[in-house]
Amino acid sequence: MDLLQHYSKLIAYEGWANLEVITSLRAAGTPPDRSRKWMAHILAAGHVWHSRLMQQPQPYPVWPDFTLDECETEAKNLTSLWREYLDRIGADGLSRLVSYKNSKGELWSNTVHDILTHAFMHSAYHRGQIAADVRQSGHQPAYTDFIHGVRQGRVS
Repeated sequence: MDLLQHYSKLIAYEGWANLEVITSLRAAGTPPDRSRKWMAHILAAGHVWHSRLMQQPQPYPVWPDFTLDECETEAKNLTSLWREYLDRIGADGLSRLVSYKNSKGELWSNTVHDILTHAFMHSAYHRGQIAADVRQSGHQPAYTDFIHGVRQGRVS
């Protein structure tokens, strides 16, 4: 598997896992507010990283106040944006250096490869926080392990 295929699989995982979490938050009835905010942050941060790669203004603050319906819409939008981006840059684009300013206004440069890896790991980190928060509130968190998604045929 080449890196382009690898990132394509991670995009599929990201999209599936985000929607699974949103479904579990809805199933909780009244989910922990902190979990909803983390989910909104996951999606906004994904959009922020995508906008940096595209050299465009970021569409959302890093910590927006999305409803679960807005989270679902943005999760689907983000998956499409990542797929379109990957198709556009091709394998050679993964090693391209991208300069951007972070939320503190600091200038940084990283490869597309490193930015994509960071974006997807960042999401997984916060989905873990959501799972712990949902479980602590007495509800069943989404099972979003990568290998589970693969075994279920949701990630390919």
